[in-house]
Amino acid sequence: MKNFLKRIPLPITGVALGLLALGNLLQSYNETVRLVLGAIGGIFVILAILKIIFLPEDFKEDMKNPITASVFLTTTMALMLIAGYLKPYIGGASKIIWYIAIASHIALMIFFTVRFIFNFDLKKVFSSYYIVYVGIAVASITAPAFDSLNIGKIAFWFGIVTFAILFLISTKRYMTYREIPDPAKPIICITAAPMSLCLAGYNASFETKSTTFVIIMLAIASVLYIYSLIKAIGYLRLPFFPSYAAFTFPFVISAIAMKSSIGFLTKAGLNVAWLKPVSIAQIVIATALTIYVAIRYIIFIFASKKA
Repeated sequence: MKNFLKRIPLPITGVALGLLALGNLLQSYNETVRLVLGAIGGIFVILAILKIIFLPEDFKEDMKNPITASVFLTTTMALMLIAGYLKPYIGGASKIIWYIAIASHIALMIFFTVRFIFNFDLKKVFSSYYIVYVGIAVASITAPAFDSLNIGKIAFWFGIVTFAILFLISTKRYMTYREIPDPAKPIICITAAPMSLCLAGYNASFETKSTTFVIIMLAIASVLYIYSLIKAIGYLRLPFFPSYAAFTFPFVISAIAMKSSIGFLTKAGLNVAWLKPVSIAQIVIATALTIYVAIRYIIFIFASKKA
């Protein structure tokens, strides 16, 4: 058991997050597909939790690495989505899971801040830092399911402010230190996620929305999406690394943000029919990338086990 768990990369929770979000994205097309993707994502989260329980020393060692430590917060983001999946089956208990996930994310955010931000080193900053601070905005997407729009609104504003700050810091880091080791290169694709996450959260948690604000956020999200997609196409040629997880959720949440924005802008009276083909393309890309990475993770785990 322990030997098998040793082969589980902690960033597998990032893939789980991508699968869970993809299930929600595809729900309007097929509920069964959603449940299957959610189940696989749930299994991935369970594997990561089991590794923490049975191999605590390995976990402590992993958390000394700023990349791994930041990516690990996809676990709490995934739990927020899992709570939504479980709501039809366990009712009010799912809200407790949601609260625990939010509280855990905040606790891990504080841990990360004390360990890495208080000992700041620009060279150790990566796009994965967005996960730590902007990641809480997942609560703004899931808030409506738990009748907690106020929490969703707070999460959104925290996410949008920290995105602005981190975008400046991250841009300076990547411009100052251009040499990135291959295992860390895919992480830049996380850049597609924060603005799209905030946009999707804004669309979900705010009853009254600003059309101008949505358009501005959508424009910024689209630019960052194109940049990240170009990077992803290039980095898919690299050998497999656990950082491949960065090819999942960022592209899924971009598709979710685009889809929800089209719905809002259409209701607002704008003719955005030209964006629908873009939305479909994003859904296809997100589905292909997420399933591909999940398969590569499974192959990696079992191939490593045999080795």
